[in-house]
Amino acid sequence: MKIAFVGKGGSGKTTLSSLFIRHLAASGAPVVAVDADINQHLGVALGLDESEATELPAMGERLALIKNHLRGSNPRIASAETMIKTTPPGDGSRLVRICEPNAIYDACARPVELDGGAVRLMVTGHFTDADLGVACYHSKTGAVELFLNHLVDGRDEYVVVDMTAGSDSFASGMFTRFDMTFLVAEPTRRGVSVYRQYKEYAADYGVALKVVGNKVHGQDDLDFLRAEVGDDLLVALGHSDWVRALEKGRPPRFEQLEEANRRSLRLLHEAADATYELRDWERYTRQMAHFHLKNAFSWGNERTGVDLAAQIDPEFVLGEEVAAAV
Repeated sequence: MKIAFVGKGGSGKTTLSSLFIRHLAASGAPVVAVDADINQHLGVALGLDESEATELPAMGERLALIKNHLRGSNPRIASAETMIKTTPPGDGSRLVRICEPNAIYDACARPVELDGGAVRLMVTGHFTDADLGVACYHSKTGAVELFLNHLVDGRDEYVVVDMTAGSDSFASGMFTRFDMTFLVAEPTRRGVSVYRQYKEYAADYGVALKVVGNKVHGQDDLDFLRAEVGDDLLVALGHSDWVRALEKGRPPRFEQLEEANRRSLRLLHEAADATYELRDWERYTRQMAHFHLKNAFSWGNERTGVDLAAQIDPEFVLGEEVAAAV
């Protein structure tokens, strides 16, 4: 299952995604955690110290390796240099799975031991001073989009992506790559503004969306969120001594998380799992082609010097059956 956490900056999106990752790991599920936020705080939220988090290998700096691996023997892709962030898989492409060794995991993923288990962590990498004026952050998150485009994940397997804050999530087709998107919203007008943007834009693409209320203090906050987001409100979380200890760098064992918050995480888990039966791999593949064509015509063809529309394999549909046959 592919799960995204989105929300405005400061909403608690990274903290909530790290709690959910810990919950999944404690359940025994295989998890790949991806930090696609420009601020790159997920590693620290999962218990790494600042120096360890800084030393994580950046996907954005290993884009050539990622492209070469995913390209495989696909005859529609002349070279890795002609691949862009939206390039879809086709016959001969290398698909990736959650529970496998591969060159991308070797280069970009690192195991993070949690008290309830372990996860693979991948990060896009920081946006540095050297990038100013010559690159945009979406050139780094393009590595994540390529990874998701070629990923075949099954039931009870999870990729959890901490997305970049605010409406930047719409800057590419990556927002359509998820089975479930959890939007973290505070009970304020600004807190729900990203929800309205996301709801409107995602509606055309069948994106499953649920709101996670955060920093909710009392019935008035809860009533505000219910009035603003309606049935999309799944759970609401308030103050947590466990989270406060985490933010100080001294988290207790995860089993000591407050029961109300553990119950909320179970509801998130159930909501994500419920989308498995709704999967439509043909629609998913069509959406990849749609966004690839948009990028090809707007900038990709000119930058690469080739007709990127020819990379689309009209007979190929991504799915678990395809991965099993490879």
